[in-house]
Amino acid sequence: MQSSKQHQSGKRRLKFWIAVFFLALAIPTAFLIRHAYSQLKWEAFHRHRVMAEELANRIDRRIAASIDIEQQRSFGDYAFLTVSGDPTASFLQRSVLSDYPVETGSAGLIGYFQVDPDGRFSSPLLPREASSLRQYGVSDQEADRRRALQQRIFDVLDENRLVQKEEIDYRKDDAGSPVQRGRDDDGALRESWVSGESKDPEEAVLGETEEFASPSAFDRLNEPPGDRQLSKQKARTLGRVEDLKLEPGYLPEPRSVSVKPQAPKRSQPGSGRAVRKEQSALLEKKAAVADASNVPAAPLLADAVIRIFESKIDSLDFALLDSGHFVLFRNVWRDSERYVQGALIDPESFIGAVIEEEFRRTALAAASDLVVAYGGGVLAALTGQSSTGYLSRADELRGTLLFKTRLSTPLDDMELIFSITGLPVGPGGSIVFWVAVILVVVLSVGSYLMYRMGAAQIDLGRQQQDFISAVSHELKTPLTSIRMYGEMLQEGWADEDKKASYYKYISEESERLSRLISNVLQLTRLNRNDLRLELKRVSVSELMDSVRSKISSHVRSAGFDLNVNIEAAVGTAVIRVDPDAFVQIIINLVDNALKFSAAAVKKCVDIDCIRLRDGSVRFRVRDYGPGVPRDKMKKIFQLFYRSEDELTRDTIGTGIGLALVDQLAHAMGGRVDVVNKDPGAEFSMAFPAVPAPSPS
Repeated sequence: MQSSKQHQSGKRRLKFWIAVFFLALAIPTAFLIRHAYSQLKWEAFHRHRVMAEELANRIDRRIAASIDIEQQRSFGDYAFLTVSGDPTASFLQRSVLSDYPVETGSAGLIGYFQVDPDGRFSSPLLPREASSLRQYGVSDQEADRRRALQQRIFDVLDENRLVQKEEIDYRKDDAGSPVQRGRDDDGALRESWVSGESKDPEEAVLGETEEFASPSAFDRLNEPPGDRQLSKQKARTLGRVEDLKLEPGYLPEPRSVSVKPQAPKRSQPGSGRAVRKEQSALLEKKAAVADASNVPAAPLLADAVIRIFESKIDSLDFALLDSGHFVLFRNVWRDSERYVQGALIDPESFIGAVIEEEFRRTALAAASDLVVAYGGGVLAALTGQSSTGYLSRADELRGTLLFKTRLSTPLDDMELIFSITGLPVGPGGSIVFWVAVILVVVLSVGSYLMYRMGAAQIDLGRQQQDFISAVSHELKTPLTSIRMYGEMLQEGWADEDKKASYYKYISEESERLSRLISNVLQLTRLNRNDLRLELKRVSVSELMDSVRSKISSHVRSAGFDLNVNIEAAVGTAVIRVDPDAFVQIIINLVDNALKFSAAAVKKCVDIDCIRLRDGSVRFRVRDYGPGVPRDKMKKIFQLFYRSEDELTRDTIGTGIGLALVDQLAHAMGGRVDVVNKDPGAEFSMAFPAVPAPSPS
């Protein structure tokens, strides 16, 4: 028991030191690999951040180019007819903004509009003066479509209270003045007196509506949004930027996020905004011109003249309406009167053509999401990995913040927010990954093999100790008996009846000791690869006769019966073995059967041989003892292995007999196996049959 405890304690110490060795290598290796992988991820993050910054700059330049084109448009471009060339030549042509369908460089453009100082809404799609467009080469069908588009522009502006339809009731009040009923900017009903210059009451139709607007209504687009506007905007967007579940990630400091300062918006001349002046020639009615004698008349309209004037044009402003549309507008000052000119833009088409199209072209689309926000509200969330490409709510967006920036004025309220969803680390990351896998495998397998080798040495040491103990026991007891019986015979102390039994015991024990010494010597030769087997072609009948002659007396003396059965067809079979080694194998198997079935009810040992289907010959040795435990069937062929502890075992033996059987059989090209029978155990070994030797 003490030996077993020492054996287990040795294995526990081995496990401990192997674990210490593994951790001593694994911990710093894991730290280095993690550091290398983190460095690669940081480099990949930085690379994608540069790509995001370049993409944002490219989008900004594209939008700035479109804004510059719109900024350079003259005052007269917002009319249906413009004066081309020398104004004295009175050459008129349709404005570039009057084309239908609307085709310009601005993505998502719905159409252009103008609001004059009197509050009248107009669009370059239709002339104010003409009741029919046929004289300008416009068909009735196209004219209807133009009116529909102009009405759509007006409806959007009306929805956002930038223009409105007012009902004019020309029935006079108590003072005899016509009454105009409408709604102010807050939607409250109001009444006002209509100037007699607006419309002749005698010519007016009761309940007629006209389109009116105040240029000052656009000023509120430049004001900070109040709670009411915020609630409207939030209802028309995906949410707020602060709702985004984005983590700082690899951004070490907030200043690494590019944020352009927002320039203050102003709408009055002389307030610091860039203002340009231009000379414009515009077609107007003669009644609007004080002195039209020296002004060239228009060839198409008899009551129209061409007037040359100077105008001051403010920079363009950009705003998001409560309806969700974008509006690009500017103030134009003519004769100290204010005009508002601008364009209505569809946000979905604008974002899709200008931002999403550029985003999809880059490698960012495969690893990041892009949020387009305006004034803190999320307008669109583009995801490159989703099949739909869009998210329905802002709080669905999760990831690591990659880059955040604002666009240039006048779109400085628009933000582009890039976030990483799946950061590719590139080929370097694959190398680090596979190096990590290889190191883990090498360390794990190496530690396991070291443990197996150490445990095997511990087991071998224990088995050698058990072998020494067993050999000492196997040698000491019979030698002591032989010496005692020999002295008794030498001194003549034994009578004639006992002499025969003493001589028999001395002979049998000497033979057993001889076998033990032979087994030890053969095992030593096998371990040193010094065993020389002389393989010969021998018939099965010859081998079995030799086995019977050498073990029959030993089996009978042990009180067992020996049954040797050979099939007639097998006796003539020839196998290639070393006869002495083969006989030793059978003797060891029989000796093992005698030892472990000594307490069996049926004391018998069966030896037989059969021919297998593949032509090989199988030899079987069976006893009728307790059999072999299933969990020990493979271990019993290990060197020095015994199923019983040396201090508690009941059978004699050294633990090398079956190991020698297995090694000798393999050395001769055979294989050994064991199966349990009811009762007993059956050991078998098979050898391939060979052709019989030719007669000499």
